[in-house]
Amino acid sequence: MATNRKEWSEMAFFGRTSEKRKLLDAYQGDDQRVVLVYGRRRVGKSELIKQSLKGIGTRVLYYECKQTSEMNNVESLAALISDAFAYPKPSFAHMEEVLTFLFRKARQEKMILVLDEYPYVRNVVVGLDSILQSLIDSEKDASHMKLVLCGSSIEVMKSLLDVENPLYGRVDVTINLKAMDYYDAALFYPTFSEEDKVRLYSVFGGIPYYNRLIDPARSVTENIINLATAPDARLENEVGMYLRSEISKITNANEVFETLAKGFSKFSDILSQSHVSSGPTLVDVLEKLMRLEIVAKEAPINDEENKKKTGYFICDNFVLFFYRYVFRFASQIHVMDPLTFFHRFVEEDFETIYVPSRFERICKQYLIRQNREGKLEEPFEKIGKYYYDDPKNHRNGEFDVVTLDRNGYIFYEAKFRKKPIGGDVIHQEIEQVQATGLQVYRYGFFARSGFLDVHDPDLITIDLKNMYR
Repeated sequence: MATNRKEWSEMAFFGRTSEKRKLLDAYQGDDQRVVLVYGRRRVGKSELIKQSLKGIGTRVLYYECKQTSEMNNVESLAALISDAFAYPKPSFAHMEEVLTFLFRKARQEKMILVLDEYPYVRNVVVGLDSILQSLIDSEKDASHMKLVLCGSSIEVMKSLLDVENPLYGRVDVTINLKAMDYYDAALFYPTFSEEDKVRLYSVFGGIPYYNRLIDPARSVTENIINLATAPDARLENEVGMYLRSEISKITNANEVFETLAKGFSKFSDILSQSHVSSGPTLVDVLEKLMRLEIVAKEAPINDEENKKKTGYFICDNFVLFFYRYVFRFASQIHVMDPLTFFHRFVEEDFETIYVPSRFERICKQYLIRQNREGKLEEPFEKIGKYYYDDPKNHRNGEFDVVTLDRNGYIFYEAKFRKKPIGGDVIHQEIEQVQATGLQVYRYGFFARSGFLDVHDPDLITIDLKNMYR
């Protein structure tokens, strides 16, 4: 699909400041540049590129590759060239002719060529990576081409950077576009309370497409039902379609996802609780899901090499929500009233377990953002879980948010409770930490509803409503 600049979306654009700056920097100068932009579906790659091109003052050809034949794509690109240069529609025999024409045209003027969803056309043009490599090399000193390759197939796009790929060493800028953190995602729904922003982010995560669907005139519950948990909800098939496009053996992936969504994280527990046939098969599935950046592996910061203490978790909030509630209770969804289903199978667990666990992740994101911006008294070098042994009480476990800086460890606790945190609760938490033998030099607490009678100046206290103010 050829795209005219006037047709580009005028909707509000949030976040992506550093990524947009990288693109704008790549467009500068007269030298030839190759840019790679990739990330999962719906994460906002196309919108980022289009926003970076607004008012650019350079000739732009933005082509959305199609899942059709080579000649269909050739014809569409020829029509785009005709429109861009006010030519009669040129005739090309194959894709190599089109690209050669454009690279040579870029000898005369600076040009930005965007091939969005590059894997689509790559699948039907034999040796397309080699064709581009040859053009990039031969036109290096003569062409002013800025070539942007964009794609949602993460494995295909990452393969372009492999040593074995013809394009290896030709890519000047790489952007792996991730889901937004809570801070940027919450900009999509500014009229909700801080508590409800946490709830919405816990479901829809940092995917712009999902967040744009949130209706400010509806409650959180109504939005969740309408978009996710009702029969024929807007996003009912979203996760399945995405995974089927990336994973051939979806059954094993479904088993692993459902097990992770129930809270099992250790490899041995996932193997025993799921119906995956063997350890090697589970390794393959987990590695695939990690390459797709839907699942992440996390080792305790005080024992990073210990595989037995390493855990796996779903890092995409909507995928996690889907498997915890929608996939698990699919039969009930289709025979029950949507509101009744929500009250019976979602509401209590969502409010008491699911959202508080996501709140911990939000607090971790906050600390990382503050650390990167140089706003902490002492910058930390590591953040994550801390594994502890408590021989006195014959138990072990993990603290979820601990940082390590040059002075030692800081322990953080996140409480998503209706009532303010009092000094008695803080005292109990500190006693629990001390009983494990964890040596910390400071304690921090995040609270949904603030604090009551907490006056210790050495404590770090962060109220949800003041987190980003």
